[in-house]
Amino acid sequence: MSGNATGVLFRVVTWGESHGPAVGALIDGCPPRIGLAEADIQQELDRRRPGELLSASSRREADRVEILSGVFEGKTTGTPISLLIRNRDADSAAYDGLRDLFRPGHGDFTYQAKYGIRDHRGGGRASGRETAGRVAAGAIARKIIAESGIEVFAFTRELGGIAVGPVSLATAPSSLLCCPDPEAEERMVKRLEEARAEGDTLGGIVEIVVRGCPPGLGEPVFSKIDADLAGALMGIGTVKGVEIGAGFAASRMTGSACNDPIGPEGFRTNHAGGILAGITNGSEIVIRAACKPIPSIARPQETVDVHGNPAIVTIGGRHDVSVIPRIIPVCEAMVCIVLADHLLRQRAIDR
Repeated sequence: MSGNATGVLFRVVTWGESHGPAVGALIDGCPPRIGLAEADIQQELDRRRPGELLSASSRREADRVEILSGVFEGKTTGTPISLLIRNRDADSAAYDGLRDLFRPGHGDFTYQAKYGIRDHRGGGRASGRETAGRVAAGAIARKIIAESGIEVFAFTRELGGIAVGPVSLATAPSSLLCCPDPEAEERMVKRLEEARAEGDTLGGIVEIVVRGCPPGLGEPVFSKIDADLAGALMGIGTVKGVEIGAGFAASRMTGSACNDPIGPEGFRTNHAGGILAGITNGSEIVIRAACKPIPSIARPQETVDVHGNPAIVTIGGRHDVSVIPRIIPVCEAMVCIVLADHLLRQRAIDR
C-alpha cells in the first residue's frame, strides 16, 4: 500500500489502523541536536483528544506517545524517529454488523475496489484515528520551524453554517471550539447539540495562519509550496476543499483589486495569502480548509452489501458530531510538516 509517506527531506510515514494494536509515525530527515521529549509531542496529541462537549466521541484513548528511536539524552540524533501510540479503548464488536456492508460517505467501497480487502472495524486505515500519527510528527516539525521563528496556529472559521465575525488574532483561541468569536461559538455549540439529537453530523471550515515565515520557501513549478500545503491538507480524510489568501473570491475580483501593493515596509495587503508564484513572500500565510460532515450518522441509510444487494445501514460505534475542534491540531501538524520540509530544502540551496 503506497501513499503513506510525505515530504522530500523531512519525510513522514504514518502507520496503523483504528482498531489495530497501535498507530504511529516514522520521521526520517529530522536534523540532529534538536531538543525533543515525549512531553513535547504529548501536548499536541492532548489537543487532538475528545473534549468535554456532549457532541464529542465517547472513545477515550489516552494517546500516550512513546519515542522508540532517534532521540538520545533529550536530543534528536539525525537518525529515524519512530513514534508509537497504543490503541487502548477500541470496541470492535460495534462494527460486526458492518463486515459485509458499505457505509455511505466512508472509504469502505473504494478500499474494497482498490485492494479487494478492507478492515471494517472503525474504517481501518481510513479512520480519523490515523491522524494521531500526523499530529505526533507535526510536533517534531513544529520544533524545527520554531528555530527559524515560524509560528503556526489554527481556529474555527465556521461550523454548521455558523461563521465567525471579523476577528483580529494575536494567538490561537483556547475556547471549547477554538473559536475567536464567543457569540458565534455559543451558537455553534447549540447547533452541535441539535445535530446530535437528530442523529446527524456537521461540517465546518478551519483557518490556519502561519507567522514569521521567511520569503523564498517553495519551488517555482512543481512542488510549489501552496500546492504542497493544499495537498497535505487535502490528504486529511475529512477535507474536501482548500483555499489560500483570497482563494475562490479572487476569481470574482479585478486584477487591480486582487494585486497586493508593495511598499518599502512590504506588502500592504495579503490577497495572495503569503505566497506568490509558489514561493513564500514573507507575509502571513493564510489557509482555509473545508471539512465535510462526519459520515457516521445514527440514521438509516441506503447502501449495498459486498455482493451488490440493496441494504439499509444504521451506524453504531462512538463518533464525534463534527471533526471540529479535533481536526484543528491535525491541520496545524500538516502545515508544520510541509514548512519543515521546505525549510530544510531551502537550507540546502543556501549553503
